[in-house]
Amino acid sequence: MNKVRITAIRQTVYEDLMAKYENPIEHTCDVLEGQQWISENGQRPIGLCPSAWDSMREFVKALARGEGNFYDGWMQNPMSAMISCNDGFRPFSFYLEVVED
Repeated sequence: MNKVRITAIRQTVYEDLMAKYENPIEHTCDVLEGQQWISENGQRPIGLCPSAWDSMREFVKALARGEGNFYDGWMQNPMSAMISCNDGFRPFSFYLEVVED
């Protein structure tokens, strides 16, 4: 199986939505821009947010199996994907890519 690098690219924060709909919370996301993890055998890397993993899991597993070219040419690199976590108030975008050993 391929190894898949997961890179945290960018976080967007929707303060207007947070003010309107979210209950105040002290601790949210621990992910930092540029942070990377390696998935081996299609498994969630230690330290990667479980909620973010839920959003990307099927793409990581497909890339690990050697599948790609999602949505018929969506990505310039067919063995990659750009996936956002499911936090509607402060989603993080993650770049997934197969890495060669």
